[in-house]
Amino acid sequence: MRNKYCLPRVFVASALSLSFSLSASAQEKNIYHKGWIDFNKNGKMDVFEDPSQPIDKRVADLVSQMTVEEKTCQMATLYGYKRVLKDEMPVPNWKNEVWKDGIANIDEELNNLTSHTDDAPTQYSYPFSKHASAINTIQKWFVEETRLGIPVDFTNEGIHGLNHDRATPLPAPISIGSTFDKELVYEAGKTVGREAKALGYTNVYAPILDPARDQRWGRVVECYGEDPFHIAEMGKQMVLGIQEGGVASTLKHFAVYSVPKGGRDGSARTDPHVAPREMHQLYLYPFRRVIQEAHPMGVMSSYNDWDGVPITGSYYFLTQLLRQQFGFNGYVVSDSEAVEFLYSKHHVAADYKEAVRQAVEAGLNVRTNFTMPQTFIMPLRELIKENRISMKIIDTRVGEVLKVKFRLGLFDSPYVKDPKAADKIVHTEADKAMSLKMNRESMVLLKNANNLLPLDKKKYPNILITGPLAKETNYAVSRYGPSHNPVTTVFDGVKNYVGNDAKVSYVKGCNMIDATWPESEIIETPLTAQEQAGIDSAVAQAKQSDIVIAVVGEDVDRVGESLSRTGLNLPGRQLKLIQALQATGKPVVMVMINGQPLTINWENKYVPAILEAWFPSVQSGQVIAETLFGDNNPGGRLPITFPKTTGQLEYNFPFKPSSQAEQGGQNSWGKTSVKGALYPYGYGLSYTTFEYSNLQVSPEKGNSQGLIQVSVDVTNTGQRKGDDVVQLYLKDEVSSVTTYEYDLRGFDRVTLNPGEKKTVQFTLHPDDLALLDKNMNWTVEPGKFEVMIGSSSVDIKLKKEFEVE
Repeated sequence: MRNKYCLPRVFVASALSLSFSLSASAQEKNIYHKGWIDFNKNGKMDVFEDPSQPIDKRVADLVSQMTVEEKTCQMATLYGYKRVLKDEMPVPNWKNEVWKDGIANIDEELNNLTSHTDDAPTQYSYPFSKHASAINTIQKWFVEETRLGIPVDFTNEGIHGLNHDRATPLPAPISIGSTFDKELVYEAGKTVGREAKALGYTNVYAPILDPARDQRWGRVVECYGEDPFHIAEMGKQMVLGIQEGGVASTLKHFAVYSVPKGGRDGSARTDPHVAPREMHQLYLYPFRRVIQEAHPMGVMSSYNDWDGVPITGSYYFLTQLLRQQFGFNGYVVSDSEAVEFLYSKHHVAADYKEAVRQAVEAGLNVRTNFTMPQTFIMPLRELIKENRISMKIIDTRVGEVLKVKFRLGLFDSPYVKDPKAADKIVHTEADKAMSLKMNRESMVLLKNANNLLPLDKKKYPNILITGPLAKETNYAVSRYGPSHNPVTTVFDGVKNYVGNDAKVSYVKGCNMIDATWPESEIIETPLTAQEQAGIDSAVAQAKQSDIVIAVVGEDVDRVGESLSRTGLNLPGRQLKLIQALQATGKPVVMVMINGQPLTINWENKYVPAILEAWFPSVQSGQVIAETLFGDNNPGGRLPITFPKTTGQLEYNFPFKPSSQAEQGGQNSWGKTSVKGALYPYGYGLSYTTFEYSNLQVSPEKGNSQGLIQVSVDVTNTGQRKGDDVVQLYLKDEVSSVTTYEYDLRGFDRVTLNPGEKKTVQFTLHPDDLALLDKNMNWTVEPGKFEVMIGSSSVDIKLKKEFEVE
């Protein structure tokens, strides 16, 4: 027998005439009509139900018909099945729940989130068509069983692929940032948006636009990098791609979230020490650019405070900056517990009800937390009853939520049009190819002494794969991305690649961490007998091998949300393993799988070849093998600086003049600089070589509102096909306030055959030349600027000046 709420055929508000399983009330009122839906079931087409009316009029009409109960329900999130919601499908008791009057959004509904596999399995996540039908069933309940029939916004995470069972996986955002490939990021965004739409999701919580300026911070792995221009360019493409599919993109985490004091995450996500000018130039820049150029429909407010005021309770951030200055025209959803933190963490509210008042008056539209929505809705209703929040504010906040729902088309076509099609839309062969390309492009070659790489499998008939990550897989299914996709380990990838041409052996060598880690990073403890035996076993096998591939770094239990570190060396006994392997005299290739820069000083000095793979996706073993053996020429570049020691921090790009200069003294080592970065921003090697020439800048004299055209020729001067990332930096030579030494203002990834030359073109806009003057106004000052073209932030090849009059 079919469930009472099943949707046997999907209604589409168009000329198509489809049969439909209606609830009793909806059937009695016949709410589905050709071209429109009678959401409020009054037998006539109201303004808000009329697709031909402007959205603002439709919103105003709907708000005018809403009760306080209905309005407040449009200001809360209901977390999905087993997060908060106990039922997979609608049940009669929903008529007694607070969402009988509607709900703003339902988050992560039936997605079978990998970190909740044990306690939240659902039969509705896969096949994909089954999930689309299930979402239709839930949406149908809200349309038919609530008085006004306001559709739900189904939200989900998606920072490296849609956070759904077996959706297309992407490498971690730090890997995506390493590609420096804007077109590929756009394609990835299109995949995320298309899959979300097919599965019934209407809003994706991505991308993250936080500049990762402290390498100790655990969420570096979730960011595109440290430079605001690069983040804005990549984030813009992700938003455009996602929203092209007809779903909303929600930016995270607004604002100044990624530099908590000391890089500490978890309960210490507070107290960024950031000056106002730096805040605008570094931390707000990506949000401003992406909001103004890509028009995302959502923004997530962050946990932290700035200058003593929590962001989620700040009218300055959520209204004056976000809406009035940046022009944001969507709705603001809180990060989970951000409203509660006004009371429980920041202590700027005497009780939770006061925290609710502060957040709503500041500009928050929708509260999210892992509690039932009434924990927010009921205090909000009390505040309204007590006249502590005006109905004008409530109507504004609710209207902003509804406007997004109208923009998404939910009041014209609230259901997935063809659930069965999801099986052919989600995770296609083309999606797999795109993901594979992104994985390949994210590989960064850090060292290649004497051209050890690429390897010749015929030259090395006996290969040892060792290290704690050689057979690990959890990094490929890390948080906020897809789950349950099969993963190829590095060991299997190499073994499959070489086939019968070489013998591949495996010895683990050591665990990810030792028993006393992270305390052992402060006070080193002697190797245990078991640890020594593990290293000895790897050494013995290395002596019988022709080459050693050591796969080391971090896994999802060492880096990520709430997993910040105080040290950045390889965890546990991994360095001991590398040192012992190197002592055998056999060539060692070190493959790093990690989510943040590591201080690999000894390794960089003594290991001949190092490949940075970050947190790759499920094809990790295949891609790493292809890169080591030359089928994939690594062309990724570092989107974040690798320091030599945590004592250098903060150490990143861009930086103010002389702020990262070497110190004086007898040996010039000083107390903080330690002679520069281990690997600078934008760095990455290749199996071929490139040459720059013919830098042209036009006009050489221009005005403050004009465009500057820049072109440069790049030639592949080596013997292999390869990718180069041409980077344009801009220096303001004299300014009324101190500016950064120079800023990244353009980049382009190009593929060149041996001997091939291409002309790369950039356009500098007034915003690229602007600074915040003494009065905190963005302005382009007259004077000379220097265009710098390089292969990294320190390897500048060509320079040329122009002047603004």
